[in-house]
Amino acid sequence: MNKLNQKLGALLFLAVILVSACSQQSSKGGKVSPDEFEKLIANTEGAQIIDVRTAEEFSSGHVANAVNMDVNSSDFEQKIATLKKDKAVFVYCLSGGRSSGAVSTLEKNGFSTIYEMPGIMAWNNAKKPLVTDNTPAGESAPKVKGLTEAEYLKTIDTYGDKYVLIDFNAVWCGPCKKLSPILDKISNDKKDKLVLLKIDADENPELLQSKGIEGIPYLELYKDGKLVWSNKGFITEADLLAQTKL
Repeated sequence: MNKLNQKLGALLFLAVILVSACSQQSSKGGKVSPDEFEKLIANTEGAQIIDVRTAEEFSSGHVANAVNMDVNSSDFEQKIATLKKDKAVFVYCLSGGRSSGAVSTLEKNGFSTIYEMPGIMAWNNAKKPLVTDNTPAGESAPKVKGLTEAEYLKTIDTYGDKYVLIDFNAVWCGPCKKLSPILDKISNDKKDKLVLLKIDADENPELLQSKGIEGIPYLELYKDGKLVWSNKGFITEADLLAQTKL
């Protein structure tokens, strides 16, 4: 009986430790979905929301009550110093790349509770509202003019039987810049059978939302108007050619 009590006691002790650990982990924040991000903000008094994109991106549409602090600016650490370290910080960018770096900087500067949302692309795909500098909180931001999905497919069809390689990118995206010369080289080497089209993600949010694209760089390859291959993230020239058999 004593042995049984000892085992039960040990199990109870272990359960208490696990619950405590989970509680501590949740208090530290972490990566959350757009739905969780929205709910946490609503239930957090004095929520500190920072949009770490560029000023231009921020002005085109952002989460209500967010403050713009460009993570790539030289004064980013000075700006986050204005935040309260004992309060939760909510961070996002376009697709998760820059917000990850921002989280690291926040942690290095003593912030302990940080919630990171995948980005505005995921937020848009979840049909969440955006505001602009001229849009009251709670209302959707105006749609930025760009290609619709129908126009996108029509453009691809104009190239007939050639392969059409689509590069979704943005000027601020590091992996996009690294990938760009690789795509240019492939396009030049295969110009007899391949057309390269580059689409700026910031200028075509409606298209990215309709296609469910949540991260860049993102590539699509079409043949005879049909999608035959796609890839999210950076890819080497060798891997791209091997996978597509161009």
